[in-house]
Amino acid sequence: MPRNCEQIKVSKDRTRAIFIDVENKKEILEYLRRSEKHRKKFEYIIGLILENIRNTEVYDKEDINDKCKDVTAMKFFKNGSNDRIYCKEVRSDLGCYVVIMGILHEKKKTQKNSAREIARINAIGSYEYLPTLK
Repeated sequence: MPRNCEQIKVSKDRTRAIFIDVENKKEILEYLRRSEKHRKKFEYIIGLILENIRNTEVYDKEDINDKCKDVTAMKFFKNGSNDRIYCKEVRSDLGCYVVIMGILHEKKKTQKNSAREIARINAIGSYEYLPTLK
C-alpha cells in the first residue's frame, strides 16, 4: 500500500522535487526548525539536489543491500551530532526525479551502520510512494 507524501519544493525547470513522508512529517519538520543552523544546512542540501549537484559529504546513497537501492541520506553535521534524514528516490507520475524525506535519524554514532540504522534504511527501502507534482 503506497504511503502518502507531500511536495515541499520543486526545481525551476520542474525536473526535480523534494517531498516529505506525511506520517513522519511533524518529527522531520520539528528537527529542521530546531535552529537556524539546521535550517541553513537543509536549504543547502536541497539546493544541491534541485540543481543536480553531487556532494556525497551531505547527500549520498545508502547502498547496503538490494532492499534499499533507492535509499539516500541527507547528512547533517557529520563531525558533530551526525544526524541523518533517510530518503527514497523515485519518479513522479510525470517522470520528475523526486527525493522523499522519510525517516529522521539523530545522533548516528559510528561510521558503519548499526542494526538500528540498517532496520531504518530497509524500512524506507520497502516504502512505496506515488508522488504527484502540483
